[in-house]
Amino acid sequence: MPHILFGRSKELEIEITEYLDLVNQGALTFKRDLKRYIKKDFELFEEALIDIKEIENNADEHQKDIKYKLYKYMLIPDSRADVLNIIEEIDTITDLAKEVIYEISIEKPVIPAQLESDFLELVENSAEAVDMLVKAVRSFFEEIAQVNDYVNKVHFFEHQADKNEERLKRRIFSEECQEVEIAYKLQLRYFIEEIAALSDQAEMVSEEVSVAAVKRRI
Repeated sequence: MPHILFGRSKELEIEITEYLDLVNQGALTFKRDLKRYIKKDFELFEEALIDIKEIENNADEHQKDIKYKLYKYMLIPDSRADVLNIIEEIDTITDLAKEVIYEISIEKPVIPAQLESDFLELVENSAEAVDMLVKAVRSFFEEIAQVNDYVNKVHFFEHQADKNEERLKRRIFSEECQEVEIAYKLQLRYFIEEIAALSDQAEMVSEEVSVAAVKRRI
């Protein structure tokens, strides 16, 4: 039988499920919109900016409601601190996704055609790391035995994103991109690091989920 954390706290369970759905939507929107930008579909990219802002706002509201319910109704006292920490940390992922999309919209970096496939792969791996994190968090609440499986997958995709990040930086500062001015190279390096940071944050939160899962088993 699944190891259910909430017991009779159905309202809180629904709130957290909806919150995690929004985090997942944020990662999917991040992936969709950056792919549009990399493929130079700029009009669709700009039209979609409102999507990520709306997701972030909704996620913030759910986060506030979760905190309120946890304290008002004194729910899951043994795991309350861990749940609050996980919810707060995972929220930074949605914030980061929105920040990257908005900064790209403002600065409009030019991505050399020869680097498009590497950029697409970096975006894919960062978004996958977040997807696996959301699954790990769901497992923490619903089926704790599966947590480590998803945490391991977060590590895998974060490692792939690290390799994408290094490969892109090496290519940008090599003779392959010698026609690109140094200012643009530095701008591209910044956005590479920001995209990869999504997977870094996912890995950090997954470690906290893993520790919280061990504490629940003790």
